[in-house]
Amino acid sequence: MTTTTAPTTYTVPALNRPVAVLGAAVVAVVVNLIIWAIGAAAGGSFEVTMEGKTESVAPGGVILMSTVPVLIGLTVAVLVSYLWTGVLRTAAVVGSVLALGTIVMTVDADFDTASTIALSLMHVALVPVLVIALEGVRRHLAEQ
Repeated sequence: MTTTTAPTTYTVPALNRPVAVLGAAVVAVVVNLIIWAIGAAAGGSFEVTMEGKTESVAPGGVILMSTVPVLIGLTVAVLVSYLWTGVLRTAAVVGSVLALGTIVMTVDADFDTASTIALSLMHVALVPVLVIALEGVRRHLAEQ
């Protein structure tokens, strides 16, 4: 006798707009601070030389650059979703492409290797945060 088990399916919870936007911002900051801590432990200085001055981008820069783009992008998407729900999936794609595309600026900057890798991973970490938040809003709207 053979038994089979059904494959496990994971679903994104339904999220109202404020929870999705604010929750995503908090998650992005927490995840990126964890990545920053690992990068710092690996020897990353998170310092860049600009116009002859050395500036640190962490941890304040990590918090700022994790929060502001997520808040702005998700807020615009959820506001437009009042008129057109299709914007949610479009925003997930556009947000993901922007998050991944801006890794180039990190790689081009004058960071040490550990900092470059950690900062690049922070960009990558934003993708699931954005997709889950926007899909959660879409699911919430579909349930109404």
